[in-house]
Parts: sequence; structure tokens; C-alpha cells
Amino acid sequence: MFEGLSLTHILLFLVILLLLFGAKRLPEIGGALGKSIGEFKRSMRDVQSEFNTSVADAKRIEPPPAPPAASQPAPPSSSQAKDPRALNN
Repeated sequence: MFEGLSLTHILLFLVILLLLFGAKRLPEIGGALGKSIGEFKRSMRDVQSEFNTSVADAKRIEPPPAPPAASQPAPPSSSQAKDPRALNN
């Protein structure tokens, strides 16, 4: 993330912050920044947890039962079976 920043760049940045905000305000700003980052991470975990719960619930919901298949006529019983040769006569 900070590949292009050397130690000199970081020190220069800290000196500029010190001049802009003063030594008294820097700890306050750092604390507020730390709390903000913590709150952001907590919110991200909550959103991810909510998403995972929703996905798990969606997987648990069973699809509606399939409609019954159209009834097919039953094959003729042996007593009803006719000899095909008898039909031609």
C-alpha cells in the first residue's frame, strides 16, 4: 500500500501534521481516527454477518412442491387384454 513512501516522506508528513494541529491536538485526532476505524470495521463485520445469514436462510427455504404429474391411463389388465389377431377378424 505504501510502496512509494520512504521514511523521509513519512517523517515529513508527520512534521506537517504537527505544525498544522499542534502537539496537544495530535493525540486527540489519533484517538478519534482509531475509534472511527474500529467502528467502520465493526459495521463491516455486521453487514457481512447479515449477508451470510440471508444467504444461509435462502438456501434453507425449500422450493414449492412440484405439481402432480398428469395421470396416465393404467395398462389393461390381463382379463381386458385382447388378442391382436382377434381384432382383425
